Amino acid sequence: MASSFRDVTPYLLILLAIATLGPLQFGYHLAELNAPEDVLTCQKKSVTRLGKIVSLVTSSTSKVGPSTTLADCIPMSRSSFAMISAIFTVGGLVGALTAGPFTSARGRRPSMQMTAAFYLVGSAVESVASSVPIMAFGRLLTGVGAGASTVIVPLYISEVAPPSQRGFFGSFTQISINLGILFSQTLGYFLSHDSAWRWILGAGVMTAGAQALGLLIVPESPAWTACSKGDVDSARRVLHRIRGRHVNIDEEVEAWGEADGKLPGEEESLLASEGGASTDPTLVSPRPISAKADRAHLGFTQVVRDPLYRPAIIAVVGIMFAQQLCGINSIVMYSVSLLRDLLPISSALLTIIISVINLGTTMAASPLPDKLGRKTCLLASIIGQGTSSLVLALSIMFEVKILSAIAVLFFVALFAVGLGPVPFIMASELVGPEAVGATQSWALGASYVATFLVAYLFPIVNEALNSALGGAGWVYYIFAGFALLWALFVIRNVPETKGRKDADEVWGRVRRTD
Repeated sequence: MASSFRDVTPYLLILLAIATLGPLQFGYHLAELNAPEDVLTCQKKSVTRLGKIVSLVTSSTSKVGPSTTLADCIPMSRSSFAMISAIFTVGGLVGALTAGPFTSARGRRPSMQMTAAFYLVGSAVESVASSVPIMAFGRLLTGVGAGASTVIVPLYISEVAPPSQRGFFGSFTQISINLGILFSQTLGYFLSHDSAWRWILGAGVMTAGAQALGLLIVPESPAWTACSKGDVDSARRVLHRIRGRHVNIDEEVEAWGEADGKLPGEEESLLASEGGASTDPTLVSPRPISAKADRAHLGFTQVVRDPLYRPAIIAVVGIMFAQQLCGINSIVMYSVSLLRDLLPISSALLTIIISVINLGTTMAASPLPDKLGRKTCLLASIIGQGTSSLVLALSIMFEVKILSAIAVLFFVALFAVGLGPVPFIMASELVGPEAVGATQSWALGASYVATFLVAYLFPIVNEALNSALGGAGWVYYIFAGFALLWALFVIRNVPETKGRKDADEVWGRVRRTD
């Protein structure tokens, strides 16, 4: 890590800090309703002892203080709360769909400014909401900003980071998401009482405002400026400032000339145009997967119709569903209400500990995919989460509280080993450049659909199983079963990409071993 920062300028670190405020807000809004759920839905006045003390103090002084017209809570059913939580992922899908063509046409900086605007307005609407529809609308807006950020920010980072260190700096996106989750869970521990939960949602306004102000000093991506606007001189000046005057940037500038107006690995939307694809009938014959010279960039439906690319799409969609259906967001989004009265410590406090472990493990495990292999990390993560789910279910049913806490911590830590980072890495390693945009679109689409399913169905299914079968924890048997199925899927359908120079070699080795 020290060597990665050795030749990095302070200016680049400032740009990365500002850019990653987008993914940070993604994590923040993903988890913001976790701690205050019971207070927000009028089930409790506070979820922590600290909150109860603060609530008593504020209630005793409220008679002499200013009055407010905002309600302390919003009455709603379990299904209504699930809808409010899940609609964030619907907005995320919309944002991911539209961000690709927008950032390609208008640039990275205006695109990030648009995400800041969505975050700002959405957070403001959430913080003053007095009904379910208004709260849902605010969550939808912040979701759009979050979905767009997952497309735009990784692109910007890859284009301003030194070429030899793009993998390292690319991990900043996932780290910033985890920081956002930790930030929201920490605020939730202190502010989940009375109407103070509105400050948790209002904090998003301040973060979005800081992002918008910071983006005023962020330059446009030099690669986009050179390739899309053709202004190579301006691009060189910006890149020199980012890299430092002593750094030779000739190789990067030459790469701009070879790009022919197309930035390598650039994301396309789920509705990517197919009009430019070649219709040459000779292309139905066998050909290398990465034959960029022979094929134009492929659209969203073309890659799934083509038998050459279909295995890669199946693998990408499968591991994205595995990422969510093994149950990580049941902890990120619902752990406080799920684990209350089941653990030896406050579930809100445990959630903060979980977030710290998630962040620390993500940082510590970031070299593992390059050392152990992508497939190995995926399998270790899936099997580990499945085992943790089984232990958690049993410990909850038999009320072994300390074991429940340990199982939750291992559940989250093992997610960071493989299921967290690897699916996003492999989406661009299983196909050639001509199909990487459409494949990334399938990956993002699958991710948001799977996240929606867990966010919406988990609280409903959990409550139904607990009522029908008695007790609690039954839902984690389902996650353990999913883990077994996804482990078999990875073994059968996902090739190893570590050490393979291109997609041809990845799938070529698979065919020879079959």
